[in-house]
Amino acid sequence: MFARLLIIAVLGMTALTVEVRAAGRLAEFLPKAQPGELFEGADRFGAPTGEPALAPVYRGAEQVGYVYLNSDVTSAVGYSGKPIHILVGIDKAGVVRGIKLVEHHEPIVLIGIPQAKVIAALNAVIGKDLGRVAAGVERPPQVDIVSGATVTVLVMGDSVVRSAVKLIRSNRLGTAGPSASSTPALVRKLDPAQTATSDWQTLIGDGSVRGLRLTVGEVSDAFRKAGQDAAAQTPEALDPHERFIDLYLAPVSVPAIGRSLLGEEGYERLRARLNPGQSAILVAGDGAYSFKGSGYVRGGIFDRIELLQDGQGVRFRDRNHTRLTMLAADGAPQLREIALFVVPADFAFDVTAPWELQMLVQRNAGARDKAVLPYELGYTLPDRFIAVEQVPTPATPAPAAPAADPMMEVSQPLWVSMWEMNRVSIAITLAALLVLTVIFFFQDWLVRRPKLFGWVRRSYLLFTLIWLGWYANTQLSVVNVLTFTNSLVTGFNWELFLSAPLVFILWAAVAAGLLFWGRGPFCGWLCPFGALQELTNALAQWLKVPQIKVPWAIHERLWPIKYIIFLGLFGLSFYSVALAEIYAEVEPFKTAIILKFAREWPFVLFALTLLAAGLFIERFYCRYLCPLGAALAIPGRIRMFEWLRRWPECGSPCQRCAKECPVQSIHPEGQINVNECIYCMHCQELYQDDHRCPHMIQVRLKRERFQALSTPDGTAPERPSKPAKRPPVKSSENVSGSPA
Repeated sequence: MFARLLIIAVLGMTALTVEVRAAGRLAEFLPKAQPGELFEGADRFGAPTGEPALAPVYRGAEQVGYVYLNSDVTSAVGYSGKPIHILVGIDKAGVVRGIKLVEHHEPIVLIGIPQAKVIAALNAVIGKDLGRVAAGVERPPQVDIVSGATVTVLVMGDSVVRSAVKLIRSNRLGTAGPSASSTPALVRKLDPAQTATSDWQTLIGDGSVRGLRLTVGEVSDAFRKAGQDAAAQTPEALDPHERFIDLYLAPVSVPAIGRSLLGEEGYERLRARLNPGQSAILVAGDGAYSFKGSGYVRGGIFDRIELLQDGQGVRFRDRNHTRLTMLAADGAPQLREIALFVVPADFAFDVTAPWELQMLVQRNAGARDKAVLPYELGYTLPDRFIAVEQVPTPATPAPAAPAADPMMEVSQPLWVSMWEMNRVSIAITLAALLVLTVIFFFQDWLVRRPKLFGWVRRSYLLFTLIWLGWYANTQLSVVNVLTFTNSLVTGFNWELFLSAPLVFILWAAVAAGLLFWGRGPFCGWLCPFGALQELTNALAQWLKVPQIKVPWAIHERLWPIKYIIFLGLFGLSFYSVALAEIYAEVEPFKTAIILKFAREWPFVLFALTLLAAGLFIERFYCRYLCPLGAALAIPGRIRMFEWLRRWPECGSPCQRCAKECPVQSIHPEGQINVNECIYCMHCQELYQDDHRCPHMIQVRLKRERFQALSTPDGTAPERPSKPAKRPPVKSSENVSGSPA
C-alpha cells in the first residue's frame, strides 16, 4: 500500500496523463522473426488471434503449428525488472519447435554474457513434448545453467515452459480437453479435526516432515557419474564424510503441522496472511550448502529450489519468503537456514496431492563455468490429515457454465508487483534520501563541525558505493537519459520506467535535487562510481600519493569534453538507441559497479585506468569525461536557490576556496560554476572557519580586540588552543587573502 501511494504521489507531481499499452504484444514482435526460425521449412505467419494472441505458422498450405509471445501468457521478469520477450513456436501436439529471444533489458546479458550462450542454454527446451508435462506424466525440462546469468536463464526457461503448459491446458492448440466422467468423484480435503501438535521425532517418524541427507562425498560421486569431473574435484569440504546438507520439508499450512513447527502464535500469523485455499511450505537446511543461494539477494529469486507438482513448477521470490530463526517443535534441531514460503496464488497447488521440491546443487567447474545437479525431495501428506469425500454425479447433469479462463483474468500491472517485491530496498533507499535531504538543509550547522561532517560524508559515500551500487545495482547511467528521451519521441510508457523501482526513485530524487541544488546531490553523493573515485583518492592521499593540480587554463579546456561526449551520444540515440548504448561504454559504471569488474579485460583495464588517474587527480573521470554529469548539468542551470555562501572578498583578493576545491569548480574570480560543482561542501567548511578563511579571520580578530578592550585589565580572555596545523592568527598575520 505504501509503495502504491508513493507512486501515485510521484506521478501526480509530473501532471502527465499517459496511456499504458495493452498487454498483448505478439503483433509488435512477430516481424522480428522469420517463420523458418521457429519451424523448419515454414514460410509464413498467419494473423494473430485470441487473447493471449496466437499466430498460425504455415509451410505452404499446411499449418504446422502456432507462435506466441511468452510475456503475453506468463510473467517473465528478470534481474532488470523488465519483461523478457521470447517468441515460441509450438505444434498442435504441444512440442516446442523453436524459440527466438526478441527483446530483453538484462544488463548481465547485454554487457557481460554473450547472448548466443544464453540462447544455447534455452535450446534444451526445443523438441520437448510439453503436452506430457501438462498432463503431469513428465517433469518440466531444465535449461542449462549459464555461469553469471543463472537467474536470467532460469526465468527465461520457466516462462517458456509455463506459458506452453498454460496454452495446452486451455485447449488453445486444438488438443483434446479432459473428458467428462459419470463416475462419482472422490475429493481429497484437509481434515479440520486434525489439529493436535507433535514433537520433532513424531513429525519425522510419521512423514509430516520429510528429509534429505547428503554428504560432500556423495555429491562429488554424483557429479563424477554425471560426467562432471571438474565439479567433482571442487568439493565444499576436504572431508568427504562432512555433511553437505540436511534438507527438511513440510507444508505448514496444514494446521497440525503448522502449529507444531511454528507454534500457535506463528501459525495464526501465517493463517491470517494466507488467502482461502492458499498453501505455505517450510524449507530448512543445515550443512556446507545453502538451499537459498544468492539469486534472491540481487534478483529476488530463490534460484536453487523449485516447487513441482503435476508437471508444473514455481520458483519463489523474496516477497513469498519469511526468514525464521528456530522451530517450535520439541526436540527440533538448531538449523542454519529456516525459510517459510507462501505458494503464489497463481500457481495451482494441491497440498493433498503428491508434490516435490527440487534442489539444484551448483559447483564451480572451471574459472567461470558451473555444473548443476538436481536433487528431488518428494512429499506426500500423511493420510491422517486427509478426509476423502464422494461427490455424486447427477443423473442428468445440467450444462456447466463455462469456466473462467485463467488466461483472461486481469492481473495486476507488472510494475506494481516489482514495487511490492522490493519493499525493503525501497524503504532503505527512501530513508537514505531523507538523510541526505536533512544533511543539505542543515548544512550550515554541520560544516561548522568539520570532524563530524567528515565522518558523515565518508559514511554516506560508503553506503552509496556498497549498498546502492554493488548490492542494489542502482547506478544511474546516461543510457537512462537516452532511453527516456527516445521514449518521449517514439511513444512514452510509464511501465518501462516503473518496473525498476529503485532506479525510478533515484531519478525522481535527482529531478527534485536539480531544482534546489543542481547536479551536485547526485554527482557528489548518490553516484556509486563517483563515491568509488573519491574514497580511493582519499586513501591515496592518506598514503601520501602526490596530487596533481591541473592549471586552470588547461582545466577549463578539458571539462567541456564531457559535454561533447554527451551531445554525441544524444544525437546518435535518435539514429539508433542500441548503437548509442554501445558507445555509452565510455561510462565505466557497468564494469566497476554492475559487474564488479567481472568482465572482459579491455573493459576492466579501461575502468582501472580511470580509477588510477583519479588517484592523482581527484575525480578525474567526473571532471572531464562523464556524459551523465554533463546531461545533469544542463537542466541543473534552472535551480531556484543558491545554497552555497560566498563573502565579498572571495576571488578578490582571496583564492583559498578556488585552490582547495577538490574538482576545481570555483573560478579564480570567485564564482562557483554550478555545472561543475559536486556539492562536497568543502568551500562551506572554509566559509565558516575563522582560522583559514581570511574574512572570518578579520571577524575573529575584531572580536578579540573588542573583548580585550572590554576586560578590566585590558587583556584578551584566554582562548582554547587549536590544533597545531591551525595556529591562532596574530595581528601581524597576512589577512589580505593569500593562504598562509
